[in-house]
Amino acid sequence: MKVSWKKLCNAFTAALLIHSAGAATDCLASQMIVGADIAIHDITDFYYTYSTSTARPHYQRYRFYVDGQQPMFYHETREGGGWPQTEKDITAAGSRKLSDAEWAEFFDCVKGGTVKNREEHLESGSSGPWLYLYWKGDRGQCQEFSFASPADRFSFENFCVKLRQAQ
Repeated sequence: MKVSWKKLCNAFTAALLIHSAGAATDCLASQMIVGADIAIHDITDFYYTYSTSTARPHYQRYRFYVDGQQPMFYHETREGGGWPQTEKDITAAGSRKLSDAEWAEFFDCVKGGTVKNREEHLESGSSGPWLYLYWKGDRGQCQEFSFASPADRFSFENFCVKLRQAQ
């Protein structure tokens, strides 16, 4: 059987273009807006991670997620020790069920924020926070979150502290 290189190259190019078009439109738009494009019942996970390696290293993670039908909150703090910090450096951690009112308050903090396709960030020295929102329909790439405003981020951080202290 004789293979035409021209036909083979054209088929390969077409497949590559189809694959690339799918990857480029993962968010269905350049970004999705929480509350408009992503509803509260579509959120499956949200991660907030802050980590610094400076003197007295510090790591803080907040996670909001749904376990079955139950909204949950998890927090983990790592302090001191060397770098990188490991599980032996955990100084506080815990999880708890969220009430419907607490889940709605979390949603109010992230509402208006944007989610876009993940990008590789090569800048060095950033301590974050790194923010990821996983939702039904994200197709594995459209997860990089940004708060709508610094005030919303501040409200979120205060809300997390309140939840931690309520344990």
